Amino acid sequence: MFVLCKHSKKLKDLPGNLKIKQNSLSIGIIVASDYQHQKVFDKTIIRKRVEIKMTLLSKEQLINFYRKMNRIRAFENEAIELAKMNLTRAAIHTYNGQEAIAVGVCAHLKEGDYITSTHRGHGHCIAKGADLERMFAELMGRKTGYCKGKGGSMHIADLSIGMLGANGIVGGGIPIATGAAFALKYKQTDNVVVCFFGDGASNQGSFHEALNLASVKKLPVIFLCENNNWAISMNIGKSVNIENISERAAAYGIKGLTVDGNDIAQVYREFGNCLEEVRQGTGPVLLEMKTYRLSGHYFGDNENYRSKEEVISRRQECPITRLENLLIQEYGVLPDELKAIASEEKAMVLEASNKAKLAPEPQAEDLWNDLFAQDFENITWQPFVKS
Repeated sequence: MFVLCKHSKKLKDLPGNLKIKQNSLSIGIIVASDYQHQKVFDKTIIRKRVEIKMTLLSKEQLINFYRKMNRIRAFENEAIELAKMNLTRAAIHTYNGQEAIAVGVCAHLKEGDYITSTHRGHGHCIAKGADLERMFAELMGRKTGYCKGKGGSMHIADLSIGMLGANGIVGGGIPIATGAAFALKYKQTDNVVVCFFGDGASNQGSFHEALNLASVKKLPVIFLCENNNWAISMNIGKSVNIENISERAAAYGIKGLTVDGNDIAQVYREFGNCLEEVRQGTGPVLLEMKTYRLSGHYFGDNENYRSKEEVISRRQECPITRLENLLIQEYGVLPDELKAIASEEKAMVLEASNKAKLAPEPQAEDLWNDLFAQDFENITWQPFVKS
C-alpha cells in the first residue's frame, strides 16, 4: 500500500514506532499485517505494519531540489541566448519542463553509478554534477570544453562523475547503457546504470534488443523513458498504440512502471524504489516518466506541429512551479526566499557562461589530437582472471 502524507502540523499517536518529522513530505511503502488497528490522519490510513520503508523529504531536501532545477532552467535559458548571438556551434536542444526527472533521479545515485543521456542532455549532466563552465565552453566550441570544443551540445561526457555521454543518435545511449550494466555485473558490484531516453527512442530497434538482452542477463540497468509527448514533431499518440510505454516491459518479463515526471516527490520516491530492487540483483526495470517539453525541439523550431494553446495549458504542469507551490503551501517557505534562490542560480550560470566566452577556440593543429589514447601503442592485453 502506497502512502503519501503531507504534514504541516505535528501528529500524535501514530501506530507503532512510526515517526513523522514535522514539515516533511512523508513517502513510503507500508506492508500491512493481519493487525486490525487503524487510525486515520489527514485522510490517509496508516496500518500497523510488519515492515516499513519510509523516505522523508525535508524542507532542506526539497529546497536543494528546487535550487538544482532552477540551475538547469537557467542554464538552458542562457544556452538559448548564446544561440541567438550565434555563439554556439551546433543545435541546442533544451530540457525546459523536464527538470524534476534529472534532479529526482540523480539525487539517488552514488559513486560508481553511471548514466547515459540523449541529445537533450544538459539537465542530466548538471544533475549528475557536471561543471557549468566546461559545459558552456563545449557548447561554444572552445578548447576548455568537455570535448575540447569538438563535440558540442549533444556529446558532453565526463567519466569522472559517471556520465557516459550524451548522444546525437536517437536511442544511441541505450546499447551503451546495456554494455555498461553488463560490465558492472561482471565486476560483481551493486552499482547501476540509468539510461535516459525519449519516447521516440522507444520505437528504435536498439530499445527492444537492449531490453531483451538486459532481461535475459538480469543486468543492473534502469531504462528511463522521458515521455515528453513529442518526438520532434511526432505526437506520441500517433507513434504507439498503447497508453503507456512502460507496458512494453511485459514482453521482456521485466518490471514496468509509469509515473508523473513533473512531480519531484513522486519521481524521487518511485525511482528510489526501483533502484533498491535493481541494486539487489533483480534485473532491469522500464520506468516511464511522463512530462512535457516546454520549448521547441531545438532552438529555432517553429513548432508548427502543436498549438500555442497546448503549450500554454501544459505550462501549468511545470515541475518548478509545482515545487514552488508545494514549498509555499506545505512548508511555509516565503515566495521571496524562492526568488532569491532562483536569482542566485541564474547569477552562477551567467558567471560560468561569461568565463567560457573568454576561452580559446581549438586550432588547426588540434584536429588530429585525441583520436587515440596517448598510451595506445603501449597497451598490453591480459586475460581477465575472476577473483
